[in-house]
Amino acid sequence: MELKEKLIASFMAFENLVDIDSPVHDVRSEAIKEFETQGFPSRRDEAWKYTSLNSILKHDYSVFPKSENHIDYNDIKKYFIHDIDTYKIVFIDGKYSSHFSETTHDGIDVCLMSSALSKPKYRPIIENYFNKVATKDGLTSLNTAFSQEGAYIHIPKNKSVAKPIQIVHFSTGNEAALMLQPRNLIVVDENAHVQIIERHQSLTENPVLTNTVTEIFADKRAIVDYYKIQNDNENASLIDSTFIDQKQESCASVHTFSFGGKLTRNNLRFYQNGERIDSTLKGVTIIGNKQHVDHNTLVHHIEPNCESHQDYQGIFGDSSVGVFNGKVLVNKEAQKTNAFQANNNILLSDKATINTKPQLEIFADDVKCSHGCTIGQLDESAIFYMQSRGIPEKEAKALLLYAFGNSVLSSVKIPEIKQRITNIIATKLGINIGFDL
Repeated sequence: MELKEKLIASFMAFENLVDIDSPVHDVRSEAIKEFETQGFPSRRDEAWKYTSLNSILKHDYSVFPKSENHIDYNDIKKYFIHDIDTYKIVFIDGKYSSHFSETTHDGIDVCLMSSALSKPKYRPIIENYFNKVATKDGLTSLNTAFSQEGAYIHIPKNKSVAKPIQIVHFSTGNEAALMLQPRNLIVVDENAHVQIIERHQSLTENPVLTNTVTEIFADKRAIVDYYKIQNDNENASLIDSTFIDQKQESCASVHTFSFGGKLTRNNLRFYQNGERIDSTLKGVTIIGNKQHVDHNTLVHHIEPNCESHQDYQGIFGDSSVGVFNGKVLVNKEAQKTNAFQANNNILLSDKATINTKPQLEIFADDVKCSHGCTIGQLDESAIFYMQSRGIPEKEAKALLLYAFGNSVLSSVKIPEIKQRITNIIATKLGINIGFDL
């Protein structure tokens, strides 16, 4: 049985596991019909022209883990950010782990989607926000149909969260192949502020396919600072779709660091529904072997006097493949828009590939918009200069690559995250400044 048919057949069993009286029951039912119609995307779809899912859809994935799996803290502690105090929401094979989590009731809601989808006290938020900004494409609809577990975060008005929130998903490898579909809902009310760190991590080499959807709502003058660390094993694949709805004078930033995994697809959508909004999308990709990373972004400028900043840097070695498809859409009403988009790439091998397509679609006449991309190799004259100063060729190349990949980090607001990513970049490039995962 192909994966699509297996998932459709499994939906009936899933419905028996969840509360059919839930306010999202009808939403789930409509979503599975949408997935049945659309199925998985293929290269015939323009947005997936350079990314094929065939190699990861061939496995016989377990949709429902057979039992609760236990892991030892010593096996996972290196994947947490310990340098700072954080709240933690930890999942093991798709199930919440109270043992490794640390949540709070200190004026904010940091809890589980399963609770939010079933308990009456959360119903107003669910009815107002759940599945309201996510698109209705096949993969997102599939996640909606099976939505049950993930992180639910609600930051009330005027509340600044005292410490960052870590959302970490572990897969144990106890299944021969596992498919996970986390669903996150993050609502940040007026004048509220939150920082979030997200990671998906396999603990074995067994195939894992994660299809995750995150909806983020930033109300007036809210600040959302989001970090995605993607450094998984090479048999793990991730399809990460994040949708952000911003209101007047809000600031939202997403930094995506893609270093590992077999296939990674990041769908990132910003919708600016108000004036004086700031949106930041930045990323660093460093991959090799036959890894594949695809960044697909959209910033939709709907109202006037807003800004957006996109900056993605990629380093590709061996037979790896990179894709960047970034779009800035400016409505006719969105005068005084200031939008910047850049995608710069270095190929370290003749077999490495980058497909890049920065796009501007502008219907307003009083805007400042720029976009561009570069694809090249290391500057031989710079390498020669460094060698003439006594730096060996290998170290000279590594230092130049480090400076190139490290440039995105200037806008990272959590010093400990900056240090963690700096160490990963250095390790990837063979520079000995410390070691961290």
